[in-house]
Amino acid sequence: MDFNDSPQEAQFRAEVRSWLEQQAGGYRQPLDTADVSGYTAKARDWQRKKADAGYAAIRWPRAEGGLDGTPMMEVIFAEEEARYHVPVGPLVTIGTTMAVPTIRKHGSPEQIEQFTRPTLYGDILWCQLFSEPSAGSDLANVRTRAVRDGDDWVINGQKVWTSWAHVADWGILLARTDANVPKHKGLTFFLVDMRSAGIDVRPIQQISGESEFNEVFLTDLRIPDANRIGAVGEGWKVAITTLMNERINAVGDSLSLPSVPEMLQQVRQSGKGLDKHRAAQLLTQELGLRFFRFRLLTSLSKGETPGAISAMSKLVHANMLQDLSAMALESAGLDGICADGDSLMEKFQHGYDWAAALRIAGGTDEILRNQIAERVLGLPGEIRVDKDIPFSECR
Repeated sequence: MDFNDSPQEAQFRAEVRSWLEQQAGGYRQPLDTADVSGYTAKARDWQRKKADAGYAAIRWPRAEGGLDGTPMMEVIFAEEEARYHVPVGPLVTIGTTMAVPTIRKHGSPEQIEQFTRPTLYGDILWCQLFSEPSAGSDLANVRTRAVRDGDDWVINGQKVWTSWAHVADWGILLARTDANVPKHKGLTFFLVDMRSAGIDVRPIQQISGESEFNEVFLTDLRIPDANRIGAVGEGWKVAITTLMNERINAVGDSLSLPSVPEMLQQVRQSGKGLDKHRAAQLLTQELGLRFFRFRLLTSLSKGETPGAISAMSKLVHANMLQDLSAMALESAGLDGICADGDSLMEKFQHGYDWAAALRIAGGTDEILRNQIAERVLGLPGEIRVDKDIPFSECR
């Protein structure tokens, strides 16, 4: 493939390929994620190897474990790393792409020092304690309560759909500290030691048979005020930083997810007709997403916050993934249902199932379209009847 690299980028790509060939040679086959302890150990080990080489945070200063690199260097590494089945999913990226960037932007110097390097090296794995039974797309509807008690906060509530909470060391938590103000203004952001008393993690069995997601029950959980990020009542502002990074990083390439070229390969092999117009649309979307993500990374490298425009990448990616997987499965007929032993067909099945989840996780399609309409296109905002009333009066 012609990557159209500059001479400097081509040299970096060659260095990355050489390093990956030496370090990732054992990751040429899919890993067994059902072996939770084994997969977790591999994830920590791989993250440590990347950190030792400076590849875990390429754009960070060398003094902080990075390479003083550019967004394109980060993209190049991700492209080359995607050739291997390395353990780089949410188990690791919740910490490296969501928790740590949020801490580095809003945390104290002590918090940045405590959590940055251990997360970078895989010593700390994170989960995201945001969603609740009544706070999904409307995240500001959080009902988990945090009450101040001296130097601690006492937390009571329930979180749900918490990825990898069953193995996480720490979690980022959004809780309500004031119910007498409008819902967006009464939230506070905390860091939670997942080994603390008062935390009950219950895995949820998925349609795939795996249990990546969890319910988390918090009962009289005590969190020291030193683990608060940002000011009391400004949790929504801090959480937005996390959410924007989540949506930017939701579109990375992965060997576990199918691509449009793979879909075209499957349809050709099936001998069935191809909707060329729809296939062309999907290929255009796939290429457009790749370059749009480059644009977002460039914006971040300049210290800018992409904001609501980053929602476009996740919105398009989730729908595109579902459509291309559906086209491949439809062309396979009954073979698409019984895919045991067919690695490519299993990939399409996984892509179709995961796309359904991805269209909900990190903001539903409908919520993202509202954000794009109002904050990017400048269209009139949706009427919000609870905007200016205290949360305690909301039903």
